[in-house]
Amino acid sequence: MASRPEKGSEVEVLVDSLAFGGRGVARLDDFVLFVDRALPGDRVRARVTKVKRSYGEARAVATLEPGPDRVTPPCPHFGACGGCRWQDLDYDAQLVWKSQQIGDAMSRIGHQEGFVQDPIVPATRTYGYRNKLEFSFGESEEGPALGFHRAGRWDEIMPVTACLLMSEAGNEARRVVEAWARRTGAAVWDRRTNQGYLRHLVCRGSDRTGELLLTLVTGPGKLPKSSWLIDELGERVPGCVGLLHATTDGVAEVTHGLDTEVVMGRDWYEERLLGLRLHVSSGAFLQTNTEMCERLYELAIEEAGLGGDEIVWDLYSGIGSIALALAGSAGRVYGVEVVEEAVQRAVENAERNGIDNAEFVQGDVAKAVRPLLEAGIPQPDVVVLDPPRAGLTPKAVRRVLELEPQRIVYVSCNPTTLAGNAELLTEGGYRLERVRPVDMFPHTHHVECVARFEAVGSG
Repeated sequence: MASRPEKGSEVEVLVDSLAFGGRGVARLDDFVLFVDRALPGDRVRARVTKVKRSYGEARAVATLEPGPDRVTPPCPHFGACGGCRWQDLDYDAQLVWKSQQIGDAMSRIGHQEGFVQDPIVPATRTYGYRNKLEFSFGESEEGPALGFHRAGRWDEIMPVTACLLMSEAGNEARRVVEAWARRTGAAVWDRRTNQGYLRHLVCRGSDRTGELLLTLVTGPGKLPKSSWLIDELGERVPGCVGLLHATTDGVAEVTHGLDTEVVMGRDWYEERLLGLRLHVSSGAFLQTNTEMCERLYELAIEEAGLGGDEIVWDLYSGIGSIALALAGSAGRVYGVEVVEEAVQRAVENAERNGIDNAEFVQGDVAKAVRPLLEAGIPQPDVVVLDPPRAGLTPKAVRRVLELEPQRIVYVSCNPTTLAGNAELLTEGGYRLERVRPVDMFPHTHHVECVARFEAVGSG
């Protein structure tokens, strides 16, 4: 019989594994306890925060005996900040657990068997790897400050001295904007009352080109003291090629799709990827780890197995990065993307790189497939998918199946939604052949995969 603890009680447990999402898993007889801030091998004292029939949730309040893979995190904000939850877990151990969770998801959720899962590709850098970060304004003793949500709090922002995942240029830009905010006397946006002006700062940039693009998100109204901010950025962040001002009076914490004007420079920065020169706008999707994105796309190209004359459909094509990388090995590539701004960037990126066998159209994958076929676009030999974290909707899966490609290459940032989609694809006449994990996000539980599906009866 399960030994269910009471909510609010403290228990001593030995953590034996990690659940998807990063929490430790411990057991009291048959009762499973998911323990926040606990790692495999840790013996901890934990306070129970939720009790269900067969499982509970808890938070470690003291580590009595550390596990063998526990390390000292270098970030001074670790624990208080809501990000980088695995910074205290040895990196090699992070890779082991990510690999295991992919296999578990594919078998337990997707009911897949007989496929090959490759060893995970480790990140080349475990710090300073992000090309995009979103900071939020909060209050501090010195005035407005930029930082991140405090762990477990939607309404509290904790200031940071620096983020170890961001480049020094990005951190310096954050410091300049923070100093500007204090000079303006503007109020920080209050998440409870929806009052205030200062909301967010988005930093996007490239280590390869040295360019940085900033977007300041505020409430309605003209940007105060903008000339001072422009001068300081020019002096202290010479790689800053653009400053944008986006405004909103909504309650949601969004940073794109808003009314936006260019305050300085231009509304894009240049990235270089697999020999391509890509213009990336503030709201466009691009993987946040450029080095590992390159490796991820190389694997996707390998799995596509192109011979030079195939028709490829790239669904959820974004700014065209995967489609343009595939174009050199394909007969023709068609990209489908719902965001109009991204489609325009993709068209421009094709022209910029002298690629004339790639075509991009705007459309929702779940709705656009049939009209495109009716318009005369040929059926694909290969379909490449890179959907959002939520994966494909059942309707989108049906549209993909209607295309009847010989091969489907699925780039996923969420093994659980990949697994659910895999089950639908295999029910629709495909078999999963191979899964190739790539660690894009060290110190988090997130992981990318490239999965290849073949039509049953092909090959």
